[in-house]
Amino acid sequence: MTTDSLPVMETFYSLQGEGSHQGKAAFFIRLAGCDVGCVWCDVKESWDASKHPHRTIQSLVDEALTHPAPLVIITGGEPLLHQLDSLTSALKAIGKQVHLETSGSSPLSGNFDWICVSPKKFKAPLPEVLLKANELKIIVFNRHDLSWGESFQPQVPASCELFLQPEWDQRDTVTPLTISYIEQNPKWQLSLQIHKYIHIP
Repeated sequence: MTTDSLPVMETFYSLQGEGSHQGKAAFFIRLAGCDVGCVWCDVKESWDASKHPHRTIQSLVDEALTHPAPLVIITGGEPLLHQLDSLTSALKAIGKQVHLETSGSSPLSGNFDWICVSPKKFKAPLPEVLLKANELKIIVFNRHDLSWGESFQPQVPASCELFLQPEWDQRDTVTPLTISYIEQNPKWQLSLQIHKYIHIP
Protein backbone atom coordinates (compact mmCIF):
# COMPACT_ATOMS: atom_id res chain seq x y z
CA MET A 1 0.00 0.00 0.00
CA THR A 2 1.28 3.46 -0.91
CA THR A 3 1.31 6.26 1.65
CA ASP A 4 2.89 9.51 0.52
CA SER A 5 2.90 11.34 3.88
CA LEU A 6 2.47 10.76 7.60
CA PRO A 7 1.72 12.99 10.64
CA VAL A 8 5.01 13.57 12.44
CA MET A 9 5.35 15.02 15.92
CA GLU A 10 9.14 15.21 15.77
CA THR A 11 12.32 13.76 14.38
CA PHE A 12 15.64 13.74 16.20
CA TYR A 13 19.05 12.09 16.22
CA SER A 14 20.15 10.60 19.51
CA LEU A 15 20.94 7.32 21.25
CA GLN A 16 18.44 4.54 21.81
CA GLY A 17 17.90 4.79 25.54
CA GLU A 18 15.99 1.59 26.25
CA GLY A 19 15.91 -2.13 25.73
CA SER A 20 18.00 -4.44 23.63
CA HIS A 21 19.62 -1.76 21.46
CA GLN A 22 20.36 0.68 24.28
CA GLY A 23 23.28 2.99 23.58
CA LYS A 24 23.15 2.81 19.77
CA ALA A 25 22.99 5.99 17.70
CA ALA A 26 19.70 6.27 15.85
CA PHE A 27 17.49 8.62 13.86
CA PHE A 28 14.06 8.71 15.49
CA ILE A 29 10.79 9.37 13.68
CA ARG A 30 8.01 10.01 16.19
CA LEU A 31 4.67 9.67 14.44
CA ALA A 32 1.65 11.51 15.82
CA GLY A 33 -1.57 9.86 16.91
CA CYS A 34 -2.33 7.44 19.72
CA ASP A 35 -5.50 5.69 20.86
CA VAL A 36 -3.95 3.88 23.84
CA GLY A 37 -3.73 6.77 26.31
CA CYS A 38 -1.32 5.63 29.02
CA VAL A 39 -1.74 7.82 32.10
CA TRP A 40 2.04 7.96 32.58
CA CYS A 41 2.89 8.66 28.93
CA ASP A 42 5.76 11.16 28.61
CA VAL A 43 4.73 12.29 25.11
CA LYS A 44 1.03 13.01 25.55
CA GLU A 45 1.42 15.84 23.04
CA SER A 46 1.77 13.13 20.39
CA TRP A 47 -1.73 11.76 20.92
CA ASP A 48 -3.71 14.10 18.67
CA ALA A 49 -2.45 13.61 15.12
CA SER A 50 -4.40 16.63 13.88
CA LYS A 51 -2.08 18.93 15.85
CA HIS A 52 0.99 17.84 13.92
CA PRO A 53 1.99 18.42 10.29
CA HIS A 54 2.14 15.74 7.66
CA ARG A 55 5.55 15.11 6.18
CA THR A 56 6.28 13.33 2.95
CA ILE A 57 8.00 9.97 2.99
CA GLN A 58 10.72 11.47 0.81
CA SER A 59 11.44 14.28 3.28
CA LEU A 60 11.86 11.74 6.08
CA VAL A 61 14.17 9.63 3.94
CA ASP A 62 16.20 12.70 2.99
CA GLU A 63 16.59 13.61 6.67
CA ALA A 64 17.59 10.06 7.57
CA LEU A 65 20.36 10.31 4.98
CA THR A 66 21.89 13.29 6.81
CA HIS A 67 22.78 11.06 9.79
CA PRO A 68 25.58 8.46 9.73
CA ALA A 69 23.91 5.83 11.92
CA PRO A 70 22.37 2.92 10.04
CA LEU A 71 19.51 2.68 12.55
CA VAL A 72 16.12 4.37 12.19
CA ILE A 73 13.54 3.94 14.97
CA ILE A 74 9.87 4.54 14.25
CA THR A 75 7.99 5.37 17.43
CA GLY A 76 5.01 7.39 18.61
CA GLY A 77 2.34 7.92 19.72
CA GLU A 78 1.21 4.61 18.36
CA PRO A 79 2.91 4.24 14.97
CA LEU A 80 0.80 1.26 13.86
CA LEU A 81 -2.22 3.54 13.55
CA HIS A 82 -0.60 4.39 10.22
CA GLN A 83 0.18 2.31 7.15
CA LEU A 84 3.98 1.97 7.28
CA ASP A 85 4.79 -0.07 4.16
CA SER A 86 5.93 2.92 2.10
CA LEU A 87 8.05 4.49 4.83
CA THR A 88 9.87 1.30 5.78
CA SER A 89 10.46 0.31 2.15
CA ALA A 90 11.93 3.71 1.38
CA LEU A 91 14.21 3.62 4.41
CA LYS A 92 15.42 0.12 3.58
CA ALA A 93 16.07 1.19 0.01
CA ILE A 94 18.74 3.61 1.32
CA GLY A 95 20.31 0.89 3.46
CA LYS A 96 18.84 1.72 6.84
CA GLN A 97 17.95 -0.77 9.56
CA VAL A 98 14.39 -0.03 10.63
CA HIS A 99 13.08 -0.68 14.15
CA LEU A 100 9.54 -0.27 15.49
CA GLU A 101 8.37 0.66 18.98
CA THR A 102 4.70 -0.17 19.45
CA SER A 103 2.05 -1.21 21.95
CA GLY A 104 0.97 -3.81 19.42
CA SER A 105 -2.66 -2.72 19.67
CA SER A 106 -3.14 -2.02 15.95
CA PRO A 107 -2.52 -4.23 12.90
CA LEU A 108 1.09 -4.59 11.82
CA SER A 109 2.27 -2.94 8.61
CA GLY A 110 5.75 -2.21 7.32
CA ASN A 111 8.92 -4.27 6.95
CA PHE A 112 11.05 -4.11 10.09
CA ASP A 113 14.40 -5.49 11.20
CA TRP A 114 13.35 -5.33 14.86
CA ILE A 115 9.99 -5.00 16.58
CA CYS A 116 9.72 -3.96 20.22
CA VAL A 117 6.24 -4.56 21.63
CA SER A 118 5.38 -2.83 24.89
CA PRO A 119 1.87 -3.99 25.90
CA LYS A 120 -0.43 -1.58 27.68
CA LYS A 121 -3.36 -2.32 29.99
CA PHE A 122 -5.40 0.42 28.35
CA LYS A 123 -5.61 -1.39 24.98
CA ALA A 124 -4.42 -4.95 24.62
CA PRO A 125 -1.85 -5.98 22.01
CA LEU A 126 -3.00 -8.07 19.08
CA PRO A 127 -1.84 -11.71 19.16
CA GLU A 128 -0.50 -11.48 15.61
CA VAL A 129 1.76 -8.55 16.57
CA LEU A 130 3.05 -10.34 19.66
CA LEU A 131 4.01 -13.26 17.41
CA LYS A 132 6.31 -10.92 15.45
CA ALA A 133 8.00 -9.39 18.51
CA ASN A 134 11.78 -9.47 18.75
CA GLU A 135 11.60 -7.67 22.09
CA LEU A 136 8.92 -7.58 24.78
CA LYS A 137 9.14 -4.56 27.08
CA ILE A 138 6.90 -4.34 30.13
CA ILE A 139 6.64 -0.95 31.83
CA VAL A 140 6.56 -1.46 35.60
CA PHE A 141 4.35 1.13 37.29
CA ASN A 142 3.48 -1.01 40.31
CA ARG A 143 4.07 -4.49 41.72
CA HIS A 144 1.11 -5.97 39.85
CA ASP A 145 2.74 -5.14 36.51
CA LEU A 146 5.38 -7.79 37.15
CA SER A 147 2.86 -10.64 37.23
CA TRP A 148 0.76 -8.99 34.50
CA GLY A 149 3.81 -8.86 32.24
CA GLU A 150 4.37 -12.58 32.67
CA SER A 151 1.09 -13.26 30.87
CA PHE A 152 2.61 -12.06 27.60
CA GLN A 153 5.74 -14.21 27.68
CA PRO A 154 3.95 -17.32 26.33
CA GLN A 155 2.52 -15.22 23.48
CA VAL A 156 5.84 -14.12 21.98
CA PRO A 157 8.44 -16.22 20.10
CA ALA A 158 10.92 -18.21 22.16
CA SER A 159 13.70 -16.02 20.74
CA CYS A 160 12.06 -12.78 21.93
CA GLU A 161 14.13 -10.79 24.42
CA LEU A 162 12.26 -9.97 27.64
CA PHE A 163 12.65 -6.63 29.43
CA LEU A 164 11.16 -5.02 32.52
CA GLN A 165 11.43 -1.24 32.59
CA PRO A 166 10.66 0.83 35.71
CA GLU A 167 8.26 3.67 34.93
CA TRP A 168 10.27 6.88 35.20
CA ASP A 169 8.19 8.76 37.78
CA GLN A 170 7.91 5.65 39.97
CA ARG A 171 11.52 4.53 39.52
CA ASP A 172 12.59 5.02 43.14
CA THR A 173 9.83 2.66 44.28
CA VAL A 174 9.64 0.10 41.50
CA THR A 175 13.30 -0.26 40.47
CA PRO A 176 14.21 -2.27 43.61
CA LEU A 177 11.10 -4.44 43.09
CA THR A 178 12.04 -4.99 39.46
CA ILE A 179 15.64 -5.91 40.27
CA SER A 180 14.49 -8.41 42.89
CA TYR A 181 12.00 -9.93 40.46
CA ILE A 182 14.65 -10.37 37.76
CA GLU A 183 17.00 -12.00 40.25
CA GLN A 184 14.28 -14.60 40.88
CA ASN A 185 13.19 -14.77 37.22
CA PRO A 186 16.39 -14.39 35.17
CA LYS A 187 14.72 -14.85 31.80
CA TRP A 188 13.89 -11.13 32.18
CA GLN A 189 16.39 -8.27 31.77
CA LEU A 190 16.36 -4.76 33.20
CA SER A 191 15.73 -1.84 30.85
CA LEU A 192 16.48 1.65 32.13
CA GLN A 193 15.70 4.88 30.32
CA ILE A 194 19.33 5.96 30.15
CA HIS A 195 18.51 8.90 27.88
CA LYS A 196 16.65 10.48 30.80
CA TYR A 197 19.55 9.88 33.19
CA ILE A 198 22.04 11.51 30.81
CA HIS A 199 19.64 14.23 29.64
CA ILE A 200 19.45 13.56 25.92
CA PRO A 201 16.33 13.25 23.73
